Amino acid sequence: MKANLLLIVAIFLLLSCGENSNGKTLHVNDIPELNKAIEEAVPGDEIVMANGTWKDTQIIFFGTGTKENPINLRAETPGKVFIEGQSYLHLGGEHLIVDGLYFRNGYSPKSSIIRYMISEDSIAYNCRVTNTVIEDFTKPNRLVNDRWIEFYGKHNQLDHCYISGKSNDGETLRIFFTGNEHINNYHQIVHNYFGPRPRKGGPRAETIRVGDSKTRVSPSFANISNNYFEACNGEVEIISDKTNFNTFKNNIFYKCEGSLVLRHGSYATVDRNIFIGGDDSDFYGGIRVVNTGHWITNNYFYKIKGSQFRSPLAIMNGIPMTPLNRYLQVSDVVVAYNTWVDCKSPWQIGVGQNLESADVLPASEIRSAPPIRTIVANNIIYNTQVDKTPVINHSTMEGILFKNNIINNASEDYSDYDVLQNGTIKMKKINDWLYAPAISKNQILDTVYTGYDFAKINHDIFGASRTEKNSIGAINQTATVEKFTIDKKKYGPKWFSTKKNDVESKIHTATATAGELTKKISEAVSGDIIELKDTLYALPNSLKIDKEITLRPANRSSKTTLIFTSKKDSVAFKMHPKGIIKLQNLILQGKKNKYAFAPLKKNMASAYNLYIENCVVENFDYVLKAYKGSFADTINFKKTTIKNCKNGIELAAEDKGDYNAEMVSFDHCFFENIQNNVVNFYRGGYDESTIGGSLSVTNSSFTNSGQGENSNILIKTSGIINVTIQDNSFENNPVELVALLWGEKNNNHQNNTLINSGKIKVEEQQKLKILY
Repeated sequence: MKANLLLIVAIFLLLSCGENSNGKTLHVNDIPELNKAIEEAVPGDEIVMANGTWKDTQIIFFGTGTKENPINLRAETPGKVFIEGQSYLHLGGEHLIVDGLYFRNGYSPKSSIIRYMISEDSIAYNCRVTNTVIEDFTKPNRLVNDRWIEFYGKHNQLDHCYISGKSNDGETLRIFFTGNEHINNYHQIVHNYFGPRPRKGGPRAETIRVGDSKTRVSPSFANISNNYFEACNGEVEIISDKTNFNTFKNNIFYKCEGSLVLRHGSYATVDRNIFIGGDDSDFYGGIRVVNTGHWITNNYFYKIKGSQFRSPLAIMNGIPMTPLNRYLQVSDVVVAYNTWVDCKSPWQIGVGQNLESADVLPASEIRSAPPIRTIVANNIIYNTQVDKTPVINHSTMEGILFKNNIINNASEDYSDYDVLQNGTIKMKKINDWLYAPAISKNQILDTVYTGYDFAKINHDIFGASRTEKNSIGAINQTATVEKFTIDKKKYGPKWFSTKKNDVESKIHTATATAGELTKKISEAVSGDIIELKDTLYALPNSLKIDKEITLRPANRSSKTTLIFTSKKDSVAFKMHPKGIIKLQNLILQGKKNKYAFAPLKKNMASAYNLYIENCVVENFDYVLKAYKGSFADTINFKKTTIKNCKNGIELAAEDKGDYNAEMVSFDHCFFENIQNNVVNFYRGGYDESTIGGSLSVTNSSFTNSGQGENSNILIKTSGIINVTIQDNSFENNPVELVALLWGEKNNNHQNNTLINSGKIKVEEQQKLKILY
C-alpha cells in the first residue's frame, strides 16, 4: 500500500513538472526586446514587461500556446506598467494571456485598443485579457469612431478589468461577427468594472454591443455576467444585444442613463441583474425588449425613472415585415419573478408605437405590431408613494398573458387594464436601495403561476432555491438577502481603486496686475476658487479653462468687471476638454468679432461645462459659439443678463443625430438686444439612441431681440427632444415665432407672456432626415 502511494505521488510530481517543463521567463525593458520575446515565445513561456512608462507601444501579440501551457504577457507589477501615447494591444493565435497592464494618457491610432485579432488570417482563440485598466484612453476628436475592445474569434475572455472614460464615437466594447470563425463564439465578459462613460450627445455610444443588425440571426452564446456598470451614460443602450443565445446574468447597473436592450438578438437569458437608480435623474433605464424568445427573470429594479425607451421595463412594438435594421415584433418572451421598487411607471407596453407619425416617416419606420405570445407573471411592483400610472399601454396588450402579478401601490389601489392584483406586502428595508418581503409566509406572494418550462427558474436573484418553497418576486428568501452587500472589489483589478480622493477646494486671490489672473488659473488645481480683489480687470489674452475653476469677486456684495481686450485671440474663455468654468457676480464685456465662451475648434476629446450665475455678459459677437466635434454636458445660466450681442447661444454645429450640448438651462435670465441666434440649439436627423438634448427656459425675459434673425424664430430647437419654455415674458421681439416646438416629443410651454413677439407654435409631427 505504501509502495503504491509513493508511486502515485511520483507520477503526479512528474506530470506537474511536465506541464510547463519548457517554460521560461523573459524580462523585457523596451519595445524591441518585447517584439523579440513575442517572436520567440513557445508554450509555457512568460514575458514580463518592466515597470515604468511604455510610450507609443503597439503590441502585436501572436503566439500558439496550449490550454495547459499558455503564453503569458504580464506586467512586472500589476498596474505599474503604463501604456501611454499612441498604443494598442492586438492578439492573434491560441491560448494567450495578458495580465496587469494600465492604458492611460493616450489613444489608439487604430480602430481599437485591445483587439482579439491581428488580421483576418491571424485571429485569437481561447485568449484572455485580465487584471487590466483602460482609463480615458480616448481619441482626441470625439467624432472619430473606434472601439476600445474588439472581440473576434471564439472562446476569448475579458475579466477583472476596469474600463472607463470613453467619450468619442463608437462602442466601448463590441463583439464582431464577420464569418463562421466568429459565430458560436462563447466569449466571456465577466467580473469587469465598466466605469463612467459620459453622455456623448449622439448615437453610437453603447458600453457593450454584441453584433449588428446584419447578425440578428447569428448564434453567439456570449456570456456577459458578474460585471459592475457605473454611470454608463453614453446613450440609451448600455448593452445592445444584436445576436442570439446570449446570457446577461448577475450584473449590477448603478445609476446608468440607459438600458440593457435586447435590440436585434433573440433567445437571451436576462437573469439576476440589479438596476439601481435614484431621484437625481429621469433617464435611468432598465430592460428594453425587442425580438423573440427571451427569458427575463429574477431582476431587481430600484428607482428607475426613465420613460419610453428607458422605461424600467419597456416591451416594444415592432414593424410588420421589418427591415433587418429596425424592430422585429416581440413574441414568445417570458418576464417572471422580477421586482420593481419605487420605479416610475415601471411597465410600459407597446413602446415606440408611432402610427401618428405615418405622414412624416416611411412605412418601414412605423411600429404597429404589438407584442404577442408573451407571458408576464409572478412579478412585484412595490411603491412607498402612489404611482398613478404603474402600467402605460402605448398600443395593445392583448397578446400578453398576465398572471399573478402583485402591486402594493402605497395607499391607493390600482385597477387599470386588469393586469395587476392589489395586495399588501410588508417590505423590510435592507439598505438604501434594497427591499425584501418581511414575512416569509404570505399567501399573496406564495400563490405562483407555473407556466411552461417555469421549473427551470429554480433559484432567486441571490441564489436561494425555489424548488421546495417558491414565491412571487425576485427575492424568494429574506434570510439570504440580509447577507447581501455590493462588494466593488469583486469587479475589476484588485490593484486598482475606483475611489476618487476628495480634494478640498483652495481659495486663491488675484489682483488686476497684468498676467496674474492667467497665472493663478494655470497654477490652480481642479475645483479651486479664485477670488478677484480688484473691481476692474483687463483680459489681453484668452483664459485657458482645462479644469474646474470658479471665478468670483472677493467682495461678494459687488460685481467685478472683466474686459476682454485681446487683439489676437477671439475667445475670452477658451474651453478645453474637461474644462468647467463657474462665474459668479461678474460683468464680462467684449467687443466686435469676439466671443465670450467657445470650445476648441478641434480635438475636443471630452465635454466642457458652463455655470454662469448672477453675471452680465455684453457686447460680444457670440455669447457661446460651439464648433463641430465639441460637446457640453451642462450649460447653466442663472440670474444673468445677456445684452447687446450680435449672437447669443449657438449650439448648431452637428448633424447625423449628434448635437453640441446635453443639458442647457436659463433661469431668471434677461436677454436684451440680441440680434441673431438668441438660443439656437440644433440636432439634425432622426435618431432615438440618446437623450436628444434638453433645454429649459424658465422665469426669464426676452426684449428687443431677434431683429436680424433670418429664420424668424427667437428660440430655435430643431430636433431637440426635451424642451420646456415656462413662466417667461417676451416683449417687442420682431419675429414671427418665439419657438416652434415638436409636439410628439417632450416639448412643452406654459404661462408665458407674449407682447409684440409673435407666437409659440407646436407642430405635433416634424419631418427629419432618417439616419439609418
